[in-house]
Amino acid sequence: MNYAEAEKYLEGVSWLGIKPGLERISELLARLGNPERICRFVHVAGTNGKGSTSTMLASMLTSAGYRTGLYTSPHLLRVTERMRVDGAEMPREGLAKAVSALQRAAEGMAEPCTEFELLTAAAFWWFAHEGCDYVVLEVGMGGRLDATNVIPRPDCAVITNIGLDHTEVLGATAELIAAEKAGIFKGGPAAAYLQTESVARVLIDAAERTGTQLHFADFSRLEPISEDLEGQSFRFEGETYHIRLLGEHQLKNAAVAVTAARLLGIPQEAIARGLERTVWPARFEIVSRSPYFVVDGGHNPQCVTATAAALRRCFPWKRRVLLMGVLADKAWGEMLDILLPCASQVVCVRPDSERALDAAELCAEILRRGVPAEAAESIAAGVDRAIALAGEDGIVCSVGSLYMSGAVREHILGKGA
Repeated sequence: MNYAEAEKYLEGVSWLGIKPGLERISELLARLGNPERICRFVHVAGTNGKGSTSTMLASMLTSAGYRTGLYTSPHLLRVTERMRVDGAEMPREGLAKAVSALQRAAEGMAEPCTEFELLTAAAFWWFAHEGCDYVVLEVGMGGRLDATNVIPRPDCAVITNIGLDHTEVLGATAELIAAEKAGIFKGGPAAAYLQTESVARVLIDAAERTGTQLHFADFSRLEPISEDLEGQSFRFEGETYHIRLLGEHQLKNAAVAVTAARLLGIPQEAIARGLERTVWPARFEIVSRSPYFVVDGGHNPQCVTATAAALRRCFPWKRRVLLMGVLADKAWGEMLDILLPCASQVVCVRPDSERALDAAELCAEILRRGVPAEAAESIAAGVDRAIALAGEDGIVCSVGSLYMSGAVREHILGKGA
């Protein structure tokens, strides 16, 4: 099997969509020889910030000398982006070998696995064959019934910021969603983002039931020191750190990662070095200048609240043009409430997803709210138009969906900007 055939095989089951449960992947992994039992794991769940936090932790573990796998989702352009070892993306031949093994193992299963289950199994297989010491494993959705939760007890469980997303599957309140995410608790240490009191109580109760030692990151001991467009420095629990990621929310994500790293026994110098080296595309990422062009994957009200705050902090006097595309099943009306007050103008596009909202419909709603807006016929055309509207002294921020971020980055970086 080659890379193209592997992609075709994975796409062949994409129609199954989301089917929570561990029965199918458990059977598939047993047929593969249970590769998920070979590595040690750090398991990360949450609504927002789990990708950034996972990437920070993986960088710390690599800096400490561990061969470290990282599994995240979704990808921006290539499915192989989801699986990395010591920061290096899975090679195409790696995916081909993993999916070939999956295809043989899956023959004769009574119920087919979903695309995410297959990708998760492929990741376990590859990380085991690559000899990883640790794998930082990001939950796809929820936690309790997510395919990643087939692993044994992790060395550390991590819960990032919890908010409302995927409510049709996980529940209509933050407390119900927290209960699902706490399903990754299996005993041992856990680190968590400091939540609201009611959400924190759900996590505390789940930790007590499972014998998990839960530690909330103490944000009262988090002190910003400096910030510019190259990154930010801060002090947390008496130690000084620097990260390249922008936005106040990333300081809190870093504090959670540091809390987890200390529970894992990672040396202080490796924690600092790992944070310094962390790179995470499409998270308030400046990809070009003159005008500044920021790519941000914010896709729910909680995410774009952080985006709007970062725009005001980092670009207080700039003309701000938003390049915006959203999925129809997201709370995009609330996202507009948050983003439009910091926008001079909006260019609307349609993300590459069958769930995407039409650009003309989004544009009409923005115009109804009194903000200048226009729809572009493609993402590439939208990028070019937004740059023209911003002018050399302005800023463009692409926001609304990770499903468009990869195409936006590719168009900008392909120009050599």
